[in-house]
Amino acid sequence: MSPSADLVLLGRVWTGDAVRRWAHGVALAGDRIVAVGTRDEVLELAGPATRVVDAGTRMVLPGFQDSHIHAPFAGRNLLHLYLLDTHGRDDYLAAIKAYADAHPEREWIIGGGWAMEYFPGGTPHKDDLDAIVPDRPVFLFNKDTHGAWVNSKALEIAGIDDSVADPSDGRYERDEQGRITGMLHEGAAYTFEDRHVPKPDLDEWKAAILGAQAHLHALGITAWQDAWVTPGTLAAYASLAADDALTARVVGALWWDRHRGLEQIDDFVAQREAASGGRFHPTTVKIMTDGVLENYTGSLLAPYCDGCGGHTDNAGLQFIEPEILDGALDRLTGLGFQVHMHTIGDRAVRLALDAVERARAIHGPHDLRHHLAHIQIVQPDDLHRFRELDVVANCQALWAQSDPQMDVLTVPFLGQDRVDLMYPFGSLLRRGAVLAMGSDWPVSTADPLAQMEVAVTRVGAEDRSRPPFLPDEAIPLAAALAGFTSGTAYVNHDEHDSGTLEVGKRADVVVLDRDLFADDAGPIGDARVELTVANGTVVHDRLV
Repeated sequence: MSPSADLVLLGRVWTGDAVRRWAHGVALAGDRIVAVGTRDEVLELAGPATRVVDAGTRMVLPGFQDSHIHAPFAGRNLLHLYLLDTHGRDDYLAAIKAYADAHPEREWIIGGGWAMEYFPGGTPHKDDLDAIVPDRPVFLFNKDTHGAWVNSKALEIAGIDDSVADPSDGRYERDEQGRITGMLHEGAAYTFEDRHVPKPDLDEWKAAILGAQAHLHALGITAWQDAWVTPGTLAAYASLAADDALTARVVGALWWDRHRGLEQIDDFVAQREAASGGRFHPTTVKIMTDGVLENYTGSLLAPYCDGCGGHTDNAGLQFIEPEILDGALDRLTGLGFQVHMHTIGDRAVRLALDAVERARAIHGPHDLRHHLAHIQIVQPDDLHRFRELDVVANCQALWAQSDPQMDVLTVPFLGQDRVDLMYPFGSLLRRGAVLAMGSDWPVSTADPLAQMEVAVTRVGAEDRSRPPFLPDEAIPLAAALAGFTSGTAYVNHDEHDSGTLEVGKRADVVVLDRDLFADDAGPIGDARVELTVANGTVVHDRLV
């Protein structure tokens, strides 16, 4: 006789398997799925100690997985000043002042999550911060983490005045008189943080990851790929995994330092060997190839418009030169590393695909599943290459909507011909590419349901009255669900153990408050997670 299940879930079970099979129940024992089938079939495994949850018309599905996230940094913001859920200049300033007043013991005011759309030209001013926090340095990343807002005290500590030259990989925002305004772009922000902002110790990084993990479990997320693993966060993940405190499965993408060369690959080999274990797998390397369009550092094949009346002479920044990128893909492929590349502009996408193609020519076909994240602009000639090169399209679906930031800071500086190429998820899917879905949290919400709504409708929940953005690029609900389940399991080399509800796989399961496929389900983003099971352990429960 089979041993009793620990948990039986009854309801509308979307297995997510190859034929998108539906069932009526799933049984879990330990950290494994032991039955998927009819109500009677799974209830046969219920014993005296089994918890049986009859979800009724609720939907049971595989645990969500996020293919591109920054959990430690988001968790650190949650420990400090988290602005992602605040909106507008005045509300930001009120929140910053309240935080500073409540924490007089903190030498630095740090955090992030503010949006560029609430400031003229996307750039806030240090004078606003000086008025509320004049005596302590303030450093606040914006929500896309490609820029930071600082006050005069922070600039003073860093020795930055109006005479300082811009770094090669970024710039200091200046007014018409050449005075630095307090907005740091790209490398100017990263170098400032690295040299001057106090670094968290091991305990703070661990607390940040645990806080992020609790937040993500409440959203149904049971696994993720961390797209920015530094030595500090690497040590924290490894420590949590060793203590069995990491209840999610995490693949770590080791951060490529663009100020170093190929010699850093030896460090990655050592880090992979030293930190792998338990539920943490640092088997990927993350390379930031370009910036973002909103500050004109995304790498384009043709220069930015000047508001669409003409063109500038700026085509953005390529943070890693093509020959170095080629060398990196060659060596990392040969060493068995997966490569996760940030690619916003069409030139960045093309150069990344070129580098993958050259590495394949050297090493032959492989199963490393290199992937390109963000893919904001993809030229039609490059769409088919994802499938041909076995490159996964790592999609941040929430961004594929018309919103104030896109209207003001993106569209006027691209021109309609390039706007029409943005976030081509439908085109990639029709050409056979594997899609994985990721939030980029804390850049945007970590909620998979909000992101799936945009993937399916090309409209965001904040204003559903807006017309859909390039509706031909919308994807079916089943494909969006797969992107947050089996697609990300695939990119994380975990599809044989997770991503679908099948007997023998890991017990990662989510229960939603409704069947998303039902005619009366309502907007996808309005659905809520009722129960999350990760590795057989209930980690979020609203059904008790």
